Amino acid sequence: MAEKIEHIGKKEIIWSYAGTAFMIGAGVILLPFILHKMPQETVGIWNIFQTITALVLLLDFGFRPSFARNISYIFSGVKTLQKDGVAHTTSDAAVDYGLLKGTLIAMRRFYRWMALAVLGILATAGTAYFWYILQKYSGDRQDALIAWILLIGINCYNLYTFYYEALLTGKGYVKRNQQINMFGQAVYIGLAIGLIYAGLGLTAIVASQLVSTIIRRVLTYRVFFTKDLKAHLIEAVAQEPKQILGTITPNAIKIGLTQLGGFLVNKSAVLIGSAFLSLEEVACYGITMQVMDILARCATVFYQSYMPKLAQCRAEKDLTGLKRYYLLCTGSLLLVYILGGVVWIFLGNWALDLISSQTHFVPTVMLLVMLIISTLEHNHAVSAGFIMADNKIPFFIPSLVSGAATVLLLWIFLGPLHWGIWGLILAPGLAQLAYQNWKWPSVVIKELWGK
Repeated sequence: MAEKIEHIGKKEIIWSYAGTAFMIGAGVILLPFILHKMPQETVGIWNIFQTITALVLLLDFGFRPSFARNISYIFSGVKTLQKDGVAHTTSDAAVDYGLLKGTLIAMRRFYRWMALAVLGILATAGTAYFWYILQKYSGDRQDALIAWILLIGINCYNLYTFYYEALLTGKGYVKRNQQINMFGQAVYIGLAIGLIYAGLGLTAIVASQLVSTIIRRVLTYRVFFTKDLKAHLIEAVAQEPKQILGTITPNAIKIGLTQLGGFLVNKSAVLIGSAFLSLEEVACYGITMQVMDILARCATVFYQSYMPKLAQCRAEKDLTGLKRYYLLCTGSLLLVYILGGVVWIFLGNWALDLISSQTHFVPTVMLLVMLIISTLEHNHAVSAGFIMADNKIPFFIPSLVSGAATVLLLWIFLGPLHWGIWGLILAPGLAQLAYQNWKWPSVVIKELWGK
């Protein structure tokens, strides 16, 4: 039935891998142009831009995954949304379009206010921070300032339309979502390369990202809001948006706090490190983390593809399905990290030398430690996702504690101890190893297999 969650089978998984491979391939195409044409200081500024973008998305505060999960519940046939747990449904239950309409209204209102908040924060505190960073930047400051203004624009628009991603994810549009992302990425790469060679520097990258984001949002809207769905929504009487938002908010806030902790663990190193280290060192660590993020995306393709099905399994109390998906998700994650890590260790810097890059990856021993830390991080994140699919968020306090511990360790390792890049690597790794790396996998394994 068209109004239910889309079927996710082999074709959708193949499209997920194809889409991820294309996104990686497109990044590989662009990265040499950036590393070859831009000095190391500029690459450092670019890494700071990416970290700020990740920080801005924290203002979503857990609502996008919460909205996506509840959209999945609605298309699975639930008639009510709950603050904790999932209302039971059956595989043949019809969609409540009144509940869907009220949820859509709540989503639009929420992100409108979030976009305005981002505009205010970036225009004031964000600009003050960036101006401080520019004082030790010897490159083209005018280009950097124009790029910063564009960055503010893209972040506001991105957050204003952020719920579009929740709609496609919640409905299970895996193949179409990948197709849209691939097309948008192709536009980004082609435009960025042209503008880089036109001499626009940082402005080339940010302007290309803005155009790509607009294109992806327009296509996403057209895919989700079909003629039939629009007709159903017009006829439906919307449930009270305030009540729906009130139901979703408690767990959304918990997810938001979890994401804040995750940001402090995974992203704060670049922001804090830029105050203690040179832009060249930040660039070296930052470019390594960018490739690590690409590897992590490959490793979590199965998990990302099956997220709507996890919510459906929880709603239908399908324990067998959850076991199967857990083995697929964790098995594929470990395989990708092992194979990708080996290739990276032996061929990474050789590839950068081949393109005459002005920036290189961290030394081999550091890279090996980073690979282990990232594997443990995403393994426990997948397990947390299986718990979250049941609309339960027990990990928000441990995530915050890990984030606070990371910031404290970063200050100690970079300040009094002067550990440099080693400090950036070990601070989040030790904070996570103390609890989260082993806790959530053990919880899921005990639930599914009783061990």
